[in-house]
Amino acid sequence: MGRLIVVSNRVGPLKDTGRAGGLAVALVDALSQTGGIWFGWSGDVSDEGTFSTLKKTRARSVQMVQLDMTREDYDGFYAGYANRTLWPVLHYRLDLADFNRKFERTYRYVNERFAARLGPLIEPEDVIWVHDYHFLTFAADLRGMNVQNPMAFFLHIPFPAPEILAALPNAKSICRAMLAYDLLGFQTHRDAHNFKRFAVEEAGATDIGDNQLRIGGRVVTARAYPIGIDADAFSKLAMSPDARRHIARLEKLMGGRQQIIGVDRIDYSKGLPERFRAYERLLEDYPENRGRLSLMQIAPPSRSELDAYIDIRRELELLAGHVNGRFADLDWTPVRFLTKSFPRRALAGIYRASRVGLVTPLRDGMNLVAKEYIAAQRAEDPGVLVLSRFAGAAEQMPEAVIVNPHSAEEVAAGIQTAITMPMEERRDRWQAMFNRLCEHDAIAWSRSIMEDVKAISR
Repeated sequence: MGRLIVVSNRVGPLKDTGRAGGLAVALVDALSQTGGIWFGWSGDVSDEGTFSTLKKTRARSVQMVQLDMTREDYDGFYAGYANRTLWPVLHYRLDLADFNRKFERTYRYVNERFAARLGPLIEPEDVIWVHDYHFLTFAADLRGMNVQNPMAFFLHIPFPAPEILAALPNAKSICRAMLAYDLLGFQTHRDAHNFKRFAVEEAGATDIGDNQLRIGGRVVTARAYPIGIDADAFSKLAMSPDARRHIARLEKLMGGRQQIIGVDRIDYSKGLPERFRAYERLLEDYPENRGRLSLMQIAPPSRSELDAYIDIRRELELLAGHVNGRFADLDWTPVRFLTKSFPRRALAGIYRASRVGLVTPLRDGMNLVAKEYIAAQRAEDPGVLVLSRFAGAAEQMPEAVIVNPHSAEEVAAGIQTAITMPMEERRDRWQAMFNRLCEHDAIAWSRSIMEDVKAISR
């Protein structure tokens, strides 16, 4: 195996700044093993766009290579097809999808342009690893340039049931383009199964077993590779001075009360309105909790230019005000809703100080907050994770209290189970999950994919 070339919408950082998550750590580790290139969008919009001079930065054996987009490219590729079309469809939200054909044309064009700029940098022995829904058609473009190098792809978000994907115009063409990769990785077995079903039923592939598909004389591997975190590093982060300061602040603020924590971007896939309603139901059905626990929801805005996201934020502000107006007392605020970001060290401390981690997306590829919450806990007195059955993490974390996020009653009952759980049971559940997180961490995830790619390239 020669160098590794990683392709993603955004790149870096190549150096550890203390803010990098598990994915960045894993990719830098993979790149450092062989040397190579991390290639993607610069984050800049310019008149030259994808014809601009490549921006190159080197750290030891790894080079970061970035290029611009024009405003038209950004609007059609990123804000348009990626986030107004693919994101809602892949999260089972056909009602929110914008099937604008111009978006798709721009998406395919930008994939072609990125492939055209990367092509001259590829050496014969390189392995190419492409990330996420921004680049579904990228391998097909490289194959069209006669690039024969091994190519892997990993989808970080869900892959829906064939009946859902079929609503996407040109879904068959998109799927066939994905089959130009040699290896397709998904977060869960369900996602991999959904892709294989669609490829067989709609795109002309044949399932030959052992997670393999045959299409046009080629064999493509499609299987689950659940992404992990650096559990040991995050556990240590929760004991850092910054984390301890946040723990002390929260303990003083809570005054002996218990805290439920939720940390999610403002996004319709995260089930935040449903979560607030479930918390209200908890206070209704289990009135002994009034004045004894609070929900802190940290929800930094994302894609704030999209109407659906603006609407969710307004709804959450109204719901938080409604719950507080209904239940608050002079010395107790039931819901604290914070629309700001916190550094990872601060989050580690906040998780550690919280009795319940509430992770209830309506759909999620994996959800690393669930894993970080467990990694941050005290072994002697751990909190309890309440987890949506529709988060990919539920496949790996059966010891969590698993709930249906669409049912306010079930989520409320799950929270009640968590806050009344005996110490011994809390420790047993936490230990099982923490051990699994350490075994299947971010480095193990990337290396398992690289091992399978190496096997293909032999």
